[in-house]
Amino acid sequence: MMKVLLCITLLLVAAPAYAMHISEGILPLPWAVGWFALAVPFVALGIRQLNSLAREDLSIKPLVGLMAAVVFIISCMPVPVPTAGTCSHPCGTGMAAILLGPWISSLIAAVALLLQALFLSHGGLSTWGANIFSMGVIGSLAGYLTFKGLRAMGAPLALAAFFAGLQADWATYLATSVELASGIRGSEPFLPLLEKILIAFVPTQLPLGILEGAMTAGMVVLLYRKRPDILVRMRVIEPGEVKAHG
Repeated sequence: MMKVLLCITLLLVAAPAYAMHISEGILPLPWAVGWFALAVPFVALGIRQLNSLAREDLSIKPLVGLMAAVVFIISCMPVPVPTAGTCSHPCGTGMAAILLGPWISSLIAAVALLLQALFLSHGGLSTWGANIFSMGVIGSLAGYLTFKGLRAMGAPLALAAFFAGLQADWATYLATSVELASGIRGSEPFLPLLEKILIAFVPTQLPLGILEGAMTAGMVVLLYRKRPDILVRMRVIEPGEVKAHG
C-alpha cells in the first residue's frame, strides 16, 4: 500500500519542467533505432533469467518488484544539465546488479524508464533504447563487474558495494555522453563534442556518483545486518561470511 501511495505522489508532484535521461527527440531516428536494437537482447536475457530463477525460487519476483520500485524512485531525482540536453540523476542499477545480476537489472531499468517516459515525461519513447543501454546495460554491467572484481580481491562488502554504485553511476553518464555526441554531432568531430558533454556533466555527476556509492553501500550493509539470508540466496556473500560476522 505504501508503495502505491508513494508512486501516486510521485505522479502528482512530478512537473514536466525538465526531461530526464536523454530527452524525447534529441536523437535522430537512425541512432534511436540503433540503440534500441542494441538494448533489446539484454532485456530479453533479463526476462529469460527472471523466468528461470522464478521457477526455482518463488520469492525472487517480490525481490525484483522491490528493486524495480527502488530504481524507479531513485532515478526520479533529476538535476538539470542544460548544456547537455539532459539531466543528471542517481540510477540505482548498481544495487540491482549486485543483488540480481546485470541482466535482470537491465530489465528493471527498462521497466522504470518506460514508466517514467509514459507518465512523468522523463526521457522519451524514441530514446527509450538509448536510455536502457546507458543506464540499464552499461550501468548494471559496470556495477556488477566492479563488485565481483573487488570481492574476488578480498575487499570488504561495504567497500565493494560503494565502488559498484559509483562505477554504475559514472559509467551510465559516460555511455549517455557517447550516445549524445554520436547522435547530435552532425558534421562536428566526435571527440571534441564528447569532451564538451562530459565536462558539462562533471559538476553534477561527480558528487552524485559518490552519493550513489554511499547509498549502495548503505543498502547492502543494511541487508547484511537485517536479512543476510537474502544476500546468501542471491550469492552476494557466502554462508560462512554470515557465521563469521553474525
